Amino acid sequence: MSTSRSVSPSRRGILAAGGAVGIGALLAACGGGKGSAGADGGAKDGARSGPWSFTDDRKQKVSLKNTPQRIVAFTGTAAALHDFGIDDQIVGVFGPTKLKDGKPDPQAGDLDVDKVTIIGNAYNQFSVEKYAGLRPDLLVTNMYEPGQLWFVPDAGKDKITALAKSVAITSSRTPLVKIIERYAELAESLGADLKAKKVTDAKARFEKASERLRQAAKAHPVKVLACSGSADLFYASNPGISADLMYYKSLGVDLIVPDHLDKGGYFESLSWENADKYQADVLLLDNRTATLQPKDLAAKPSWAKLPAVKANQITPWSSEPRFSYAGSAPLIESLAEAIEKAKKVG
Repeated sequence: MSTSRSVSPSRRGILAAGGAVGIGALLAACGGGKGSAGADGGAKDGARSGPWSFTDDRKQKVSLKNTPQRIVAFTGTAAALHDFGIDDQIVGVFGPTKLKDGKPDPQAGDLDVDKVTIIGNAYNQFSVEKYAGLRPDLLVTNMYEPGQLWFVPDAGKDKITALAKSVAITSSRTPLVKIIERYAELAESLGADLKAKKVTDAKARFEKASERLRQAAKAHPVKVLACSGSADLFYASNPGISADLMYYKSLGVDLIVPDHLDKGGYFESLSWENADKYQADVLLLDNRTATLQPKDLAAKPSWAKLPAVKANQITPWSSEPRFSYAGSAPLIESLAEAIEKAKKVG
């Protein structure tokens, strides 16, 4: 199994425990979980004060004496909250944040990655010591499978969740727009102004992009395959489980549905010899840093023979989208443009 799918929601596996040494002392010193304020004891600019509660998608009601002022979140989650106006309250992130050259990972969106503490830049790199040192009030992350906190290692979960309350937002099996609305609700509860021009402009762009995609799919009925490449396998993704693909399909995009899904239902694993099982006109190719891109795949004869590849009808797919209007609108525009330009070749 290639590491390119090590972050697949359906293949989380058991992660190594992080930071067992000294956790007791850190727990005792940590001010998290009590709705503590900023480092100076006061609420941060723009944040609400007073009692706070939010019911997450585990149906768990999280209550604190004060609105969280020190939030640690999965990078994509933090970026989505940032898009809605939550900024200074985010003190730490975990997950793909910086590339090898120091530039922000695409999942970081518009988040200032030099302003936050990175407690783990990849899967299974969650530093419990760093997390405790941030004195978190709240941990926020995605939830691709019921009860599983995305990028929070199972082996260290008990230690981590003892340091602060957590909020999990469902990230699959639910259409994209519904998840974005949940993030908006969470951001608003934390003090974001959903009527701010930045937010309303992003929503308008999202709605315009969605209508453009609807019209493109109607005028250009091409077959699209959402896929991902690794050294050994070609993955055909299921539009019935990924939030963004569910939404695109609802707008009329003719997304191919694999007929022999792996356990978990996210995709069908194909050997490269069978990469041509599904004849697509357009390939929506996973562009995460851990997956192979067209330049990496060029040496594979079976890739080069795919009709969509021959026609250069490949468009990037952010398979872990940022659940905000600002994060999703460009992705929808990109797919709409690809479909508008595509010809039937499959």
